[in-house]
Amino acid sequence: MHIKGIQTFKGRNIYSHKPVVKMVIDICEFNNKDTKDIPGFNEKLIKSFPGIEKHYCSLGFEGGFGVRLREGTYIGHVTEHLAIELQNLLGYNVHYGKTRIITQPSIYYLVFEYENEKCGVECGRAALKIADCFAKGQEIDIENIINNFHKIAVETNLGPSTRAIYEEAKKRGIPITRIGNDSLLQLGYGINSRRIQASMTDAPSCISVDVAGNKYLTKQILMENKISVPYGDIAYSEDNALDIACEMGYPLAVKPLDANQGKGVTVDIQNNDQLIAAYREALKFSKAVMVERFIKGKDYRVLVVGDKVAAVSERRPPCVVGDGKLSVRELVDELNKDPLRGEDHEKPLTKVKLDEAAGLVLSKQGIGEGYIPKKGETIILRQNGNLSTGGTASDCTDIIHPNNINIAVKAVKALGLDIAGVDIITDDISAPLNQSNGAVIEVNAAPGLRMHLSPTQGKPRNIASDILDFMYPSNSDGTIPIVSITGTNGKTTTTRLIRHTIALTGKKVGMTCTSGVYVGDECLLRGDNTGPVSARMILARRDVEAVVLETARGGIVRKGLGYDLADVGVITNISDDHLGIDGIESIEDLAFVKSLVIEAIKPDGYAVINADDKMAGYLLNRVKGKVILFSTNEKNPLVEEHSKNGGQVVFIRDNFICIKNGKEKTKLINIEQIPITYGGMVECNIENSLAAVAALYALNLPLNIINKGLYTFRPDLKLNPGRFNIFEMGNFKVMLDYGHNSAGYSAVINFARKIGSTRLVGVIGVPGDRLDRNIRDIGQICGNSFSCIYIKEDRDLRGRKPGEVADLLYDSVIKSGMNKENIKVIHSELKALESAVLDAQPGDLIIMLYEEFDAAVELINRLKNELEQNSIPSIEKIEETINLKTV
Repeated sequence: MHIKGIQTFKGRNIYSHKPVVKMVIDICEFNNKDTKDIPGFNEKLIKSFPGIEKHYCSLGFEGGFGVRLREGTYIGHVTEHLAIELQNLLGYNVHYGKTRIITQPSIYYLVFEYENEKCGVECGRAALKIADCFAKGQEIDIENIINNFHKIAVETNLGPSTRAIYEEAKKRGIPITRIGNDSLLQLGYGINSRRIQASMTDAPSCISVDVAGNKYLTKQILMENKISVPYGDIAYSEDNALDIACEMGYPLAVKPLDANQGKGVTVDIQNNDQLIAAYREALKFSKAVMVERFIKGKDYRVLVVGDKVAAVSERRPPCVVGDGKLSVRELVDELNKDPLRGEDHEKPLTKVKLDEAAGLVLSKQGIGEGYIPKKGETIILRQNGNLSTGGTASDCTDIIHPNNINIAVKAVKALGLDIAGVDIITDDISAPLNQSNGAVIEVNAAPGLRMHLSPTQGKPRNIASDILDFMYPSNSDGTIPIVSITGTNGKTTTTRLIRHTIALTGKKVGMTCTSGVYVGDECLLRGDNTGPVSARMILARRDVEAVVLETARGGIVRKGLGYDLADVGVITNISDDHLGIDGIESIEDLAFVKSLVIEAIKPDGYAVINADDKMAGYLLNRVKGKVILFSTNEKNPLVEEHSKNGGQVVFIRDNFICIKNGKEKTKLINIEQIPITYGGMVECNIENSLAAVAALYALNLPLNIINKGLYTFRPDLKLNPGRFNIFEMGNFKVMLDYGHNSAGYSAVINFARKIGSTRLVGVIGVPGDRLDRNIRDIGQICGNSFSCIYIKEDRDLRGRKPGEVADLLYDSVIKSGMNKENIKVIHSELKALESAVLDAQPGDLIIMLYEEFDAAVELINRLKNELEQNSIPSIEKIEETINLKTV
């Protein structure tokens, strides 16, 4: 058995609203065998992974999967549950999974939930490997696999500080994205987005953070602000350190100039020999060493968040207490068996290491790790109480003296920080520093939160809540207005119209659509950008105040959504297109995929649905929240029923767009006054206008702004390029549109017939990934509608052979009854358009359903200029000029 493909969905997707891994596997020779029929398979599986038998599975009760195993199930299904169980063994709370066949007899896809992306992927790979070995009777070292996964988990899990903020943000409904595999998080969207790494926010300047990391600079700034600090100086050599000691006298403390987590720190130095040893230890972590007066007292960490002290802990160095039997080494081993201790920051406490630094502390006490302490004798293992080196903490938040609170906040403000840990040495934190010979030792720009979240003694503090209260003081959810639009046709026009109207309120609007990524009027990236990558890109912009996202089928299927929840989700319509692609075989499949957009809505958000669409009933059943229906027919049964039940509807009455909300009715604008409807002749743009009105109304935009948006949105190259754009060519016209399916072609042709042209001339093509029957349907429509047809092919053949799509169109046009003399097959889009223009007769309307819009506009403008000058250049020359311009 082997994996044919593996990918992760980080956000909401068609399989689950949780992150999942999708694997495509080939189970090869095991395709016709239930696992109960493979000798020893079920027994090995349950013996090695006893927890797997308790999985619920599709039966819906604990132990359901065990029943399925005994009844008989396929090995792909077992692989899915094994991937989940492996993650459960690592401590991840994941349950969801799904396995389906793709291609008979042996190709399956399986989907399973994950929390840690790296671990999820590796567990999937290992699950298939284990299942394969069990099925073939081969040995496999499962313990080693799980041990390796534990190492991966330690390296890639969020640390406790970041995890606390992550969970608190999730609880508050703040969108949260982990960037990479480290501890960098993005909170919120657009103008309300923030970044935080562990406890360090994006607000302080680099200078402030660097200053806090330099103990000497920190000391100087605090002294200038009249904050008590231990006197000291920088030593660049051993002799320099001895000179400083001679001036200050002992006891002293030595620490690296710019290290953290207590690395290289030695305290209570009593003589020159100890000083030299301490200097050499500190020099391992920094280019220079701080030598300062040793302040005797208890070690306190005061966490400042904004203008207040959020938590205070007393930190104690790691130690062991003798029993008269075990050595220091053995006592440490016993200490590290505490389930609360783990590697690095994975658990509330860190395992104690008997390293070189610990050896120096032991030697200072005149002992080694083999020493057997007397019963009750305490052996100190570190000179600092940092949790990262095995220390413990007791909560003291409720007893800190107000004067000390003021000093801590003042110190943080003096350094230009917003969140910081102030280290204070004093006999008693409940007494003012100036009365207890206390001092501020350091200020940490990225303080760890473990000691406050899970103190060894005392009350845990919800520091993550304090931090998010500070970052979002108005109890904001950190998001901005988001409108997501999907459907078969009309997505782009509806998206642009909504963006245009929101921008009239003065907001800077981000937009993604088939023509690019935009912020305001600036195009950041050209091309089709209707997927989740573009959505995430625009949502991360700090200058964006609202976003409108065209959300296409392909991106939803292949990568899921690029956002968490929208304020408004719109489905314009569902029609026969893109079938046979990405496993979508029917209209129902297509509706299921697109319904994700109206499922992923905020609790107070709206789903906007076209009541005239034949899939409207299905879509309504997918929605959990509020709905606005739109229809061209006020008497639509769904509209009447929804309105009767108090729902909001948008419809046409007496040629006006109207809104009904309960008993309140509002007449908005005559459809003939909406420029993109060309006086009410473009029916699809009437529907798109209704969809936009419903979405804008759901956003609570003022009605006069909605009216103005409809009235000022024009079908030109600036506001709606590539959609019903008409070019005057003298005594004939050319229209460009992006219709690429039967419904799109029909909408364009229906409008063209109303214009009153002498002849309709079609320059037609269809994307190669459409079904043969869809291509033939378009050929039939065109053969029955145009007087003359030029058949072209897209440059991107999408898996077709050259000429294959053109042949299908030609045969279908001929079968419609069109005379061969009125059909030309010219594969090049530009050459086909040129030929149609050169052959044009007075009164013609040439319609090209384009692939490459900019090149077509360039050609039309050049031809128009040459026509006016009565001199037409060759198409080869035009193509050469366009290509040179592109380069």
